[in-house]
Amino acid sequence: MIYTDTRDSSVKVDFRTAVVNGMNSVTGGLYMPTEFPKLNKSLICKAPEPSFREIAFESAKPFVQDEIPDADLQAIIADAYPFMPKVVPIDPISYVLELFHGPTCAFKDFGARFMARVMSYFNKDQDKPLHILVATSGDTGSAVGSAFHNVPGLDVTILYPQGKISPLQEKQLSTFTGNVRALRVDGNFDDCQRLVKTAFTDKELRNRFRLSSANSINISRLLPQSFYYTYASLVVKNRSWRDNKIENPSVIVVVPSGNFGNLTSGLIAKEMGAPITGFVAATNSNRTIPDWIFSGEYNPRASVATLSNAMDVGAPSNYERIKAMYSLEEVRKLFASYWIDDKGTMAAIKSCHVRTGYIIDPHGSVAWQAWDDIRRGSMEKLSSGFEGNPNEPGLTPNLPEWANDVVNKNAVGILLETAHPAKFGDTVAKATGREPSLPDRLEKVMMLPDRSIPMTSNYDDLREWLISNLE
Repeated sequence: MIYTDTRDSSVKVDFRTAVVNGMNSVTGGLYMPTEFPKLNKSLICKAPEPSFREIAFESAKPFVQDEIPDADLQAIIADAYPFMPKVVPIDPISYVLELFHGPTCAFKDFGARFMARVMSYFNKDQDKPLHILVATSGDTGSAVGSAFHNVPGLDVTILYPQGKISPLQEKQLSTFTGNVRALRVDGNFDDCQRLVKTAFTDKELRNRFRLSSANSINISRLLPQSFYYTYASLVVKNRSWRDNKIENPSVIVVVPSGNFGNLTSGLIAKEMGAPITGFVAATNSNRTIPDWIFSGEYNPRASVATLSNAMDVGAPSNYERIKAMYSLEEVRKLFASYWIDDKGTMAAIKSCHVRTGYIIDPHGSVAWQAWDDIRRGSMEKLSSGFEGNPNEPGLTPNLPEWANDVVNKNAVGILLETAHPAKFGDTVAKATGREPSLPDRLEKVMMLPDRSIPMTSNYDDLREWLISNLE
């Protein structure tokens, strides 16, 4: 498989180069495969649906081709995934895809654990460590730290915005030892992301260190997240008739979105043949992408803090990949977009619990509210000519190709639940009146000491720290 660059299509590299470099240090662009091979129809049509690991292997295989032999790829997948996603029906046409069953109780375990093992595989013959720099708005850092902790040949530095993530998320980030450490940055997530991106384009720094990324900037974290989209869409397709008597429903996946890596992974799954009809890009008040879809103008901005903090991204990196894959017109046909403020987020957590009994976290609740509004009249209203107001919370005035499937009651929704609700216990308890139970693996983290290191948002300070502490 050949990989190119979102900013320079003449670039051609192999999988190993794309993974180890993270991004193109010359252009600042992101690596993308030049094609999306189709999954074998026998896999897609298998009944009952294939196992998650089988889907992972068959999905990954064409992207690594001769660079990782099949036996080694199977070993990587087996080691990465002692857990799997779960599809939970919460009403006849709504399914929650639970992605919090990994070690850090967040969806990013799926990408980070695969990525860590692939990087270690590619680095096994090197005499110097590969230094991973990663910016996080919440769950990325803990997933990366857990996935990379004590993995041979890898060294990890995590940057997170001080005071802008939940206390439990901060505990998960700030308590690592050994080859993983966390820098608490006096700024927001966009500052953290800017620092990391600047480091990757710093030629002198890259001459000193072998640097790579672990955000969804890195293609080896993006590709494995496509596995659960394919798995969930096949599960829902196979069971839908029993749940709702809809024959061959349109599957709409509702993705709570920040940096838009997760949604881009869903696009990859669809391109490979997963039975997904369309997507809802659901955001909080950081609505850069919904505004782009409506207006056609991409205007990155400073992020604002919200209750769904892992989505607090004003300049989403993976906009570049979406734009490289599709024209704006194609995006508008494929996507609905939706945004909600904190008041709506709290109401959505309560609404989901009252109506279905399901306790959902602040990120998943954005997806719930988007889907609930879409199926209960907002899409029909838009289809009938209602102009809407993109500056008010709700469905952005854009009509995707699948709108009539919703209006005609021929669609089902898969809502991504990206983190365990206990990670946001105070918010969830306030909304529902119930404190979500804390999994043992999270309870143990709360007892560990804080080892985070203070850092300014000035790149020169970060650079000096890296040179002083990593050499």
